[in-house]
Amino acid sequence: MKAVIQRVKNASVTVMDEDGGVGSVARITGRIECGLLIYLGVARGDTKEDARLLAEKIAFLRIFDDGEGKMNRSVQDSGGGILAVSQFTLLADARKGRRPYYGNAAEPETARALYEYFMERIREMGLVCESGVFQARMEVSCVNDGPVTILLDSKDL
Repeated sequence: MKAVIQRVKNASVTVMDEDGGVGSVARITGRIECGLLIYLGVARGDTKEDARLLAEKIAFLRIFDDGEGKMNRSVQDSGGGILAVSQFTLLADARKGRRPYYGNAAEPETARALYEYFMERIREMGLVCESGVFQARMEVSCVNDGPVTILLDSKDL
């Protein structure tokens, strides 16, 4: 399981809902102020243990400034929230050719279950966890803070 973690001042996800063929209606499905925007990719072979490890690492990752301007506080310490967005393209293999290969991404049913399990773990730690819509085309907006961006792979934890 891979995660791209961005420290943000705010972030939101908008999904376009079909309106009975008449048109589309934009709907915000998740929004946070100050916190972490997480893009989460689930790989073939990932398990609940991968999701648990990543959730715990992210919840306690000290990447928020303390009173002295040093990154000594976690999202929990700072009172921030998490916006989790499922993104299978994190599993892209673009080493050969010009078209990325996505065969390393988990099947949708497995990916959805582990994405939801990841968010459950985050919420169990007392954090607000908003989300995008699994398998939807989404527009993600954010104001990066820092910027601070960290890449994690559960296989490295």
